[in-house]
Amino acid sequence: MTEEMILTFDAEFHAVAWVDGKVAMLDQRLLPHKESVLEFDSCSAVADAIRLMVVRGAPAIGIAAAYGAVLAAREAYRTDPGDWLRLAVPLLAQLAAARPTAVNLAWALDRMRDRCAGLMGDPEPALLKEARAIHDEDQAANRRMGEYGADLIANGSSVLTHCNAGALATGGYGTALGVIRAAFGRAKLKQVYAAETRPWLQGARLTAWELLKDRIPVTLITDSSACYLMQQGRIQWVIVGADRITANGDVANKIGTLSHAVAARFHGVRFMVAAPVSTIDLATPDGAHIPIEERSPSEVTEFSGHAVAPPGCNALNPVFDVTPAALVDVLVTERGVLAQPDEQKIRDLLRPHF
Repeated sequence: MTEEMILTFDAEFHAVAWVDGKVAMLDQRLLPHKESVLEFDSCSAVADAIRLMVVRGAPAIGIAAAYGAVLAAREAYRTDPGDWLRLAVPLLAQLAAARPTAVNLAWALDRMRDRCAGLMGDPEPALLKEARAIHDEDQAANRRMGEYGADLIANGSSVLTHCNAGALATGGYGTALGVIRAAFGRAKLKQVYAAETRPWLQGARLTAWELLKDRIPVTLITDSSACYLMQQGRIQWVIVGADRITANGDVANKIGTLSHAVAARFHGVRFMVAAPVSTIDLATPDGAHIPIEERSPSEVTEFSGHAVAPPGCNALNPVFDVTPAALVDVLVTERGVLAQPDEQKIRDLLRPHF
């Protein structure tokens, strides 16, 4: 891992890029105080970067894994051109194990494996073309989702978003923030509230940074303030992304999403999930079957390396929670909008591509 010159992340902020035969990532652990780009030239280094949250957000993780698969094929081919695919298998397994909850990771790797079939000679050009297609398709999907979601928002609305589902979490533009960007562009939004999103503070560090870069006014709130603002009638929509959507429409997203969904339903606030169809996992029947990643307790007991809890204090640190489909008013995808999503509606949405 080497730190290089800062790339230009203007207008749209790119979490991941392919630059001169390497995978470049904007180090999101350092934002908003430092904009630093790291470059990786091995599959294992990309897997470590995903695990260590240099890059995060389900679509961006999938894109990073796709580029990592290119590096895996390159390494394997250079070792044994005649048997490179066998050698690439354990390298791809490293990528797959980096973050277990985000389904886009497995989806992108499955697509890259499918592209490997029947390749003759050096596999890198064909696999790089596929990885770039995954990246480009995600950007285009985000823009379509943004327009679909903005159509649902009334003029003068105030919205709440949780975690970061913007350009930093995707191939560009964003899912939840794509909707917010599109709605702001149409002068529909009165106010955007960003929940801080403990313990990694993606809302405070990343969402606020993105929106201010785009000159979209944002007000940061503590996670526990959201219910109060809903009670006061100051929020009309909660808009979030997703790391996995199950066959029945349950949604895994950053921890705290479920609390916002429950509060929104009680207060008559509408709840929108914006996610590409690659986030839908028909192989997982419902939220009870989603593996929920847990990270180090130190992320809760410490802040920036400084203890905030007494020595010996235990902490639980689940990274995601599951919002039941019954609490989702609309699911916005690049293929259209599902009101009150359920298994039949989701299968109907995907059916033309079976």
